[in-house]
Amino acid sequence: MSTVSLRIPDDLNEQLNQEARRQNKSRSELLREAVTDYLQRKEKERFVGRFVAEARAGYGNAELARDAHAIAEDFLTLENEALGHADDKWWK
Repeated sequence: MSTVSLRIPDDLNEQLNQEARRQNKSRSELLREAVTDYLQRKEKERFVGRFVAEARAGYGNAELARDAHAIAEDFLTLENEALGHADDKWWK
């Protein structure tokens, strides 16, 4: 495991000490958890950002948007039919 040196303001250091005591954990453990949470959140934000960018690019293409809507309408029809059959069987 690597070692990282970090300078933080005194008030933040005191908050860290208090939280470590409350949770009965070491300061290092709390900092590892905080860094892990931060990095996971940033990765999720990047993923969602890429997903949104691709969706915008795709729906900016009129032909692709029409195809996507047609597929969605087909599935909606099939889903409604399936629900209708399920309702028929449920209520009999």
